[in-house]
Amino acid sequence: MDALLAPDWANAALVTIDVQRDYLEPGGPLASGGLCSVLPGVGRLVREFRRSGLPIVHVVRFYLEAEEVDLPRRAAVEAGGPLLRPGTPGAELIDEAKPHPDLKMDADRLMNGGFQAIGPNEWIMYKPRWGAFYRTKLEHHLKDLGVSTVVFCGASFPNGTRATVYQASERDFRIVLARDAVVGLYDRGEEELAQIGVSVLPSGEIADALAVPVA
Repeated sequence: MDALLAPDWANAALVTIDVQRDYLEPGGPLASGGLCSVLPGVGRLVREFRRSGLPIVHVVRFYLEAEEVDLPRRAAVEAGGPLLRPGTPGAELIDEAKPHPDLKMDADRLMNGGFQAIGPNEWIMYKPRWGAFYRTKLEHHLKDLGVSTVVFCGASFPNGTRATVYQASERDFRIVLARDAVVGLYDRGEEELAQIGVSVLPSGEIADALAVPVA
């Protein structure tokens, strides 16, 4: 692999995208087929990054005011649909991502652009659109931490995850996508990611790489 693209595991961060109950729980208003299958991979990555002491950022969405909603979902929110509404159970992180079961998000802080610290080297942040770098402080946050490699997982590849991966590439991060921990990845999408230098790896291989001491 090109040395400029190879993951730098000692300076990696995990970024989860939209791992919220409305997205991932069966029967949730934004759920789709196969979502439960990614939960073991998401949980494994979160545990391994915590064990390694490496940064984790959970990127979330809230739908409160219609003008802050992506156009394809704006009509549903205007109609009163309970999609990702702050303070509702569906807007909270899935259990596999929480450092403790009683965690609640501080929606006001997040929607004002703040990062909510939820553990050593672990935060939640809010994104106002599909991509996590758009109108947020994510790039500065990661670079202030010395991060060179970003590992992505979550929901779902055709929307928020793919948009965020391309934005990360534009900012010269080395990028890894966890194949079994992202919703909706398809063969053509994986081929296109390879063309922009993204490593697509199973969560087990990522976990093994984190466990290898740096020489």
